[in-house]
Order: sequence, then structure tokens, then C-alpha cells
Amino acid sequence: MTTRFRKTLCWGLVGFSAMLTVAAMGQDAAADATAAVVAAVEEPAVPSSAAMMWTLIAAFLVFFMQAGFLLVESGFVRAKNVCNIIMKNTMDFCIGALTFFLVGFGLMFGASSNGIFGTTLFGLGGAPEGIHSAWLYIFFVFQVVFAATAATIVSGAMAERTKFTGYIIYAAFICLVIYPVFGKWAWGNLLLGADAAGGWLGKMGFLDYAGSTVVHSVGGWAALAGAIVLGPRIGKFGRDGRPHAIPGHSMPMAALGTFILFFGWFGFNAGSSTDGANPVIGIICVNTLLSGAAGAFGAMIATWIFFTKPETGLTLNGILAGLVGITAGCDVMYPAMSIVVGLVAGLLVVCSVLFIERVLKIDDPVGAVSVHGVCGVWGTLALALPGFSSANASLVTQLIGVGAAFIWVFPTCLVLFLMLKAIGQLRVSEEEELAGLDVAEHGNEAYPRASWDGGGFDSMVPAHPAASHSGAPALSVQGSEPR
Repeated sequence: MTTRFRKTLCWGLVGFSAMLTVAAMGQDAAADATAAVVAAVEEPAVPSSAAMMWTLIAAFLVFFMQAGFLLVESGFVRAKNVCNIIMKNTMDFCIGALTFFLVGFGLMFGASSNGIFGTTLFGLGGAPEGIHSAWLYIFFVFQVVFAATAATIVSGAMAERTKFTGYIIYAAFICLVIYPVFGKWAWGNLLLGADAAGGWLGKMGFLDYAGSTVVHSVGGWAALAGAIVLGPRIGKFGRDGRPHAIPGHSMPMAALGTFILFFGWFGFNAGSSTDGANPVIGIICVNTLLSGAAGAFGAMIATWIFFTKPETGLTLNGILAGLVGITAGCDVMYPAMSIVVGLVAGLLVVCSVLFIERVLKIDDPVGAVSVHGVCGVWGTLALALPGFSSANASLVTQLIGVGAAFIWVFPTCLVLFLMLKAIGQLRVSEEEELAGLDVAEHGNEAYPRASWDGGGFDSMVPAHPAASHSGAPALSVQGSEPR
């Protein structure tokens, strides 16, 4: 363990402990502030026991999506970096949950007089008497898994070359400030009511039922900023600027992760009703299913046209693209139009991946920016298109919402990543990257060489140039693949 690492870790622990102390000390003051803001608001109704149970079950489904993200990212990276992915997806949830509890939840759902950020409920303290304590805790559990989803999206776009310490810092910051502040703008009224805590976007009429923009585009734009500042993996681009394939090590693992995400998405979307007795969950589940399936079909057709063969990695990403696209309007979209949303998302994710890689020269190993950022925008705008949904949504308001997300998240994260780069906590050394982050950062391997007989996982070359085992297809395979 280096001296710099020890200092970083120590200061991080000191800062975290200080936050915990401040949160505990401020609960009484928070209670007074909350009471003052919500005094004139009608006392919220206590949810039924069935609604509480439904919300908890949905939260557990979304929590299980962390395993899906872990498997997708692990499959799309090389064997020498799998332990690093495991650690990052584990700790972004665990650290994110703690920071969201201390600060993020209050910023997002606490009482607010400005519609920009909340000023109460830090550490779940200071809840008004009208909020049933059991519902407050259940609502927190449901919301913290959403915050963790926004944070974990960034992991894939910055895979295989990011320092673990830097990752922990920015994952914590996303759950601490980035996600909660925008969440306040769009969803701030979900706990205390619009009069007490509504955000400015929500009051304008911005619609995003389960988070195409609030969760997915926020994560996608943070991932874009990180990938730009971090730079591409060694060997990704040749001297002529052409991208080379860097195959992942396990397509079955990526496929399993995708289906786990598909399964968990029903909790993500239908759970946002927070009431299992609400008949809207029926149409939500139908739309979620149809859009995810159509996304896969659209991406498969696109890769068949572009590469003459249906490419596996991008087809899997097509499923996720369709799911991201329908998330904003899953409660109001007509089923036939949910298929259109998914088809367009599947086509869009392929085109976006190619554009980001070939034109912008940005290395995104799993296609996170395209799946979550770009398709999140598409889905948020689609619900306002004529004939697509039953919502009385304004396309201008929706555009303002997706624009506000980009303007808030991308520059803020760009500054954060530049600061991490300046202090040497963003990218590993060339030697560490070539050796693999499992050994360099964690001192172990997902697949110890003593447990398998010959044949390096890192030397596996796909049978076809398009089959890159990643979210982005290869343009060419020249010689042996870069380690």
C-alpha cells in the first residue's frame, strides 16, 4: 500500500466520519425546519400495508439489478479486470447507500422553499409527524437503489483503466450530490408533496415516471465526462485513429447479467407506482416487456445491416436500450408505441456506439453512454410525441428537462474528474493497466492461473471482426489483441 493511497484512505475515513457526526447533530434542527415548511401542507395519507410490501419487493428487485450490472460489465471486460469490476459494483452500492442516507436523500426529498435542493431529512432525521416512520424507511430503501443505479452506470464506461480510489470518490459524490439535486428538480414532491418539496422541473410539468432521465441519463452523462477525461484504454485506437477490438472474456456472463437486469426492471418501473393495488402496474409491465424485446430486435437488425452478421454484444445492449427508453413513459405509453420506442432505441444505441467510438474517439467498453444517456433522452422525449401516449406532456418541457440534466451533470462531473486527474487519483499507470487491475489494485485474480490449464483469456480473438465481446463492435483485428 503506497503512502499516497494510505493518506487518501485516511482522509476519506475522516471526512466520512465527520459527515456522520454532522448528520446526527443536525437532526433536531432539521425537524424544526421541516415543521416550518410543511406546517400548511395537508397531512399525507399513510400507505396501506400492501403498498408498503409492494414497494419493498420492488426495491429488492432493483437491488438485484446490481448483480446484473456486475455480470454485464464483467463479461464485457478482460479476465484480468474482473475482480476490479466486482469491487467497484459492490462498493458503489455500499458507499452510495451510506452517502445517500447521510445527505443525498435529504437533498432530494427534504422540504424545500427553492425547488432546487432539500434542507431536511438528512440521516432520515426531522421527518414531520404526518409521515409514517415505516413508510419513510421503506421509501428510502426504494430510492437508495435508484441512486446506486445512477452511480454504477459510470463504472462500465470507465472500465479497465480507472484507479479504485478515484472510483470510490466519484461514486460517493454522485449519490451525495449529483443524482439527488437533479432528482429534487424532477421528483422532489414524491414524499412530502409538491407544496412542501416540489422541484422546479416537476412544477413545470416535466414527466419521467421511473427515470429515463433522472436515473439513466444522469448516469450516462457522468459516464461520458469520465470517459473523456480518462482517455481510451491502451491499444484501443491505432496510430491512424481506427478503433481496435478489445474482446471481453465472457459473453455468457454478459447475457446472464442482461437478463437479470431485464427481470429487475419490472421492479424499477412497476415499483415506481409504490402501490401494488394500482391497476397502472399492468400497462407498465406490458410496456416494459414489449420495449425491451423490441430493443433487442432493432439492435439485431442494425448490426446485421452494418456488419453482415447479427452481433451478440450490441443485441444485448439493445435490450437495455429499449428498457431505458420506455422507463420515462411506461405508465402512459400505448403498447403499440412502446414497441416503436424500443425499436428506435435499439437502432439508436448501435448508431450511437459507432458514432462515439469512430467519430468522437471515446472508449466506452460497455456502451454505457449510448444505452443510458442517449436512449434515456429518446425515451423522455418520446412520451410527448403525438399519438405515443395518453400523457398531456409538452415536448418543450421535456426538452428543458433533458437539457437541464446534461447541463447540471456533465460539467459538474467533468470538473470532478479533472480534479481527480490533477491529484493523480483517476487513471492507473501504463504498467498497471497492462498487468490488469485485479492484481495491481486488489492483489488477486478472478481466474487464478493455477486453476486453469493453459490458454490466456486475454488472448482470445473473436471469429468475426464485429464480434468484439463488448458494447462496441470492432472495426478490424490486426495481429494479437492488446493486453
